[in-house]
Amino acid sequence: MANEEQLSLLLQGSDRWNQWRFANRHVLIDLRGANLSHAHLSSVDLSNANLEEVDFRKADLRHANLHKANLHIANLSHADLSSANLGRANLKVANLDKANLRKANLEFADLSWAGLIHANLLEANLHEANLHGANFNSATLYRAVLTKAKLEGTDFRWATLPDGSVHS
Repeated sequence: MANEEQLSLLLQGSDRWNQWRFANRHVLIDLRGANLSHAHLSSVDLSNANLEEVDFRKADLRHANLHKANLHIANLSHADLSSANLGRANLKVANLDKANLRKANLEFADLSWAGLIHANLLEANLHEANLHGANFNSATLYRAVLTKAKLEGTDFRWATLPDGSVHS
């Protein structure tokens, strides 16, 4: 269950949240199950936060810091995560269908069994990411970095791959 005080503060916007976060670095962030669909959270610092099962549908998370965040089973469909830092984030079973992850950092992230159907990962960094069982059906991965990524069972049907080819 989400911490209501933290949720209320976050809904006041990224600037207010980031000021509070800077002054309260030791506080654990728990927003489990919160409804943040359509939220405007550009450049927000949610690093190390517990965001399990959070609804981020159509949220603006451009340039957000989600480093080491727990986004297990989160709904990020249609969210704008362009240039977001999702390094080492737990995105197991997350819904990222039609999400914009252009230039996002997903280095060492765990995307096992995540849905990324029609997602835009143009120039995204997936270096050493765990993509086991992830569904990239019809996703754009053109110029994405996939070095040392774990690809076992990954579905790339109709995806545009880093070299520009379409895998069918």
